This record gives sequence, C-alpha cells and structure tokens, in this order.
Amino acid sequence: MWEFWRRYRRKAYVTLGVLGSGYFLYKLYDRHRRKLSDLHTELEQERRSDELIKFLVKAHFENVQRIADSTTLPHVVRCLRSQIETKLDLTHLTERLMKGKDLPNSLTAAQKLELWDRLKILSFTRMVLSLWAATLLSLYIRVQVNILGRHIYIDTARGIGGYGQFDEVDLIDRNDQQQFLASADYLSSFGLPTLISSFEGATSEVLEGKQLKDFFNTTVLHDSVIQILNTFMSMGSPHHWLSFLMPEDSKPNNLGVTSSTGSTDLCNASKFEQLMLETRAVFSSTEFRNIVDILLKAAVDVLMEDISVLCGDANLTSGMPLAKLLPRIAHMDQILLEEPNRNRYIQVIQDIPEIEIFFTLLYASTAAS
Repeated sequence: MWEFWRRYRRKAYVTLGVLGSGYFLYKLYDRHRRKLSDLHTELEQERRSDELIKFLVKAHFENVQRIADSTTLPHVVRCLRSQIETKLDLTHLTERLMKGKDLPNSLTAAQKLELWDRLKILSFTRMVLSLWAATLLSLYIRVQVNILGRHIYIDTARGIGGYGQFDEVDLIDRNDQQQFLASADYLSSFGLPTLISSFEGATSEVLEGKQLKDFFNTTVLHDSVIQILNTFMSMGSPHHWLSFLMPEDSKPNNLGVTSSTGSTDLCNASKFEQLMLETRAVFSSTEFRNIVDILLKAAVDVLMEDISVLCGDANLTSGMPLAKLLPRIAHMDQILLEEPNRNRYIQVIQDIPEIEIFFTLLYASTAAS
C-alpha cells in the first residue's frame, strides 16, 4: 500500500484538487445563482408594490380631484357669488339714481354726483374682486388636491412597504380630508368683508379723478383693472392677501370645522394643521406669486374680451363714456363666478402651460420628499 501510494499520490492529489476545485466552483456558482434568483424575486416584488402604489394613489387622487372639481369648487363659487351680491349690492344706489331721474328735485347735484361716484367704485370693486377671488380660489383648491396627493402617495408607499397587504394600507384620514377641503370656504365665510374693504380702497385710489363723462376704451379699462390688482397686491406685507384665503391659526375650530362626532381629535387636528401649513408654504413661495401674476393677467385679457362683447367691439374699441360702461361692469361678477363647468375663466386658468408645469413640479417635489 505504501508503494502504491508513493507511485500514485501525485495523481491522487491532482484528482482531489480538481474535484475539490470543481465542487468549490459549483458551490460558488450555486450561491451566485441563488442570489440572482432572490434579487430577481425581490425586484419583482418591488415592481408589483410600485404598481400597486401607483394604482392606489391614482385611484384615490382621482377621487379627491373629482370631489374638488364637482363638489368643493362649485360650492365655494356659489357661496362666494352669493356673499358678493349681498355685501356689494348696488340696488339701493341705482334705485336712488332712478328716483332722482324721475323726481329731479329729490336729489341735489352734489348728491347725484356722490351716488354716481359710489356706484363707480363699487362696480369696479365688485368686478375686480370677483376676478381675483375666482382665480385664487381655483388655485387654492388645486394646491389642496396636490398636497393631498402627496400625503396619499407617502401613506400608501409606507403602508405597502410596511405590510405588503392591500387591505392594510392606511391612507390619510377621511375626516382630515374633509376638513382640509372645507377650508376653501374661509374666504366667503370669514375673509370677504376685509377683502372688500381692501379692494374698495385700491379701486378708489386708482379711479380717483375719473369722471363719468371720461371715455374708456379697451386699453384704458385694461390698464385700470391691472392697476387695481397691482395696488391691492402691493398693500401691506408681501403676502397680506393670504390672510383673506386662510386663517393665521389653522386649527379646525378657527375654520368653523368640527369632526363628524362633534369632537376634535388631537391626532386629526395635528394632521389637519400640517396640511394647512404646507398650503401656506406653497402660497408664500416666490414661484406661486409668479403664477398668480401670470394667471391674473390672462384672466384680465379674457375679461376684456367679454366686456367687449357686451358693449359691442366697436363701441369699446373707440371708447364710450364711463357712465354707460358701468352697468356692464356691475354685472360681470355673474360671468366671473359662473358654475365651474361653464366658467370660461376657470377653464382658461387651468389650461395655461405655466400652471401645469407648476403643479407637476409641486406634486413631484413633495411626493419625493
């Protein structure tokens, strides 16, 4: 045996080495194959999870968008129109002027001039305020929907990432959503009286010295409306106008909003406050102010087209006395605050490329944060 071993030990070592190396290489290959298989399975699970997240987010986001477009915005616009018609009612002024026309001795010349001047200020205030409010409320609700979409995305991703189960995904609380969307009522419920006063002051400043016999054409009217908007937006602090849209303190009780159970849950209130703080941050940004400027200018252009149609293109192009123009101006709020599905201004605002880019970036940046 010893002689046999001495003769063949080298071959035995080589054979054992080859077999051992082959076995080692096989184990390495098998281990590598298993890792690739596990990685493939993990990637497939992540892909399915991503698809599920996208499906859940898309479905819920579209549901929130439908609620905003079909319920929230129409409700807010109707309330706003009703409040503006009530608080900026011109009937008493026109009735007194008609009475003065029928009974010449019932009003002095100074009283007639004062009534006409008041009618001038309130007519422009009513029109420009309606244009501003329709634009900002439309933006406000779109910002809300995008912020909700961001939270829906994060909650869905965390839910699936943590549990991997469709039924266990815990989306943002429905009561928080309702409270958050209901905050769009703040302008018509609380902010409108002060907003009217501010717009009235801006209008008085811009129209000071404008006489009823002065001729207004498209250019003069356009410049006057832009000046009123610029004067209003430049009043006070850079974001003073935000106080008309939402309260400084964003607790539910300060919005007149309570939960369906009649009590305010601390956890829900904190989530609601977070949503409101994010909304305020968006509205306070420089980018948003630029968007507001773009949309207001676009809305004014559409306004000029509609007034030209009411007056007759030739009349407004060549100019007409302010006294004859005022009745058209006084009723423009009815067009500006039409139902959203028929509202040309809201449609124009939503179709502007800059706003699409802004909200795409808003949703993408917040969803990735």
